[in-house]
Amino acid sequence: MTALVIVLVLLAALGVAAVLATRRRQALQQSEEQEALRKVTRVADEDVTRFGEELQDLHIETLTTEIDPGMRQDYQRALDSYESAKELLAEARQPDDVKEVTRALEDGRYAMACVLARQEGVPLPQRRAPCFFNAAHGPSVQDVEWAPPGGVSREVPVCAADADRVAQGAEPDTRMVKDGNRMVPWYDGGPAYRPYADGYYGLAVMNGLFPAFFLGAMMSGGMAFGDTSGGDPSGGGDGGAGGGDGGDFGGDGGGDFGGGDFGGGDFGGGDFGGF
Repeated sequence: MTALVIVLVLLAALGVAAVLATRRRQALQQSEEQEALRKVTRVADEDVTRFGEELQDLHIETLTTEIDPGMRQDYQRALDSYESAKELLAEARQPDDVKEVTRALEDGRYAMACVLARQEGVPLPQRRAPCFFNAAHGPSVQDVEWAPPGGVSREVPVCAADADRVAQGAEPDTRMVKDGNRMVPWYDGGPAYRPYADGYYGLAVMNGLFPAFFLGAMMSGGMAFGDTSGGDPSGGGDGGAGGGDGGDFGGDGGGDFGGGDFGGGDFGGGDFGGF
């Protein structure tokens, strides 16, 4: 009887220990998720604010000349995207929610680029991925070979200004984010910025407009440009900025961005898994 009591006590103690360990693990996961949410929403909020300021600087509402229907539609689309981004950011409760914010910003920035093109009387810009170095630069205009100090050269989409900087051997105007007590390029900010990247560049990856290497590396928890051991776009048309709905950007963690090409496949344990 004594031995049975001892066994029961030990089992009870093990059960309590397991429950406490589970609770600690859940508390740690929640803490990490909240920290990731804080980091990525702060950066997204800065992007939303900057976009709003740039829309104000257009002064469309105060123009004395008549605005043609195409420009008005593009401008309205940009405004709607801005309002949507603000609302989505306010509703964000987990890091993955932020990709909807940056999706809205990407669409809005393309619309704003169409407005600027119409103002200048030039052809509407091609619907391309945002500039790799800073999505706030708007749609890219070309792909260039680039490598960070000590990193591997890759082809990335860039805006005209950064293309010129790279061609001159100068540093591109890179979006910096806070990582602990230091500022780093956004693509080296860690897994917390995966939703941020997915929203901006997910559509371009899905449509083959942008190399998937850095997104795949980030999706599998690695970095895009560290040392390694191995070696049809939709235009705006006359009716507006164009572009698909949110479904074009991919699913929520599944499909191409989940366990397939970006998960444990080509970018997980393969050529790009060691970033």
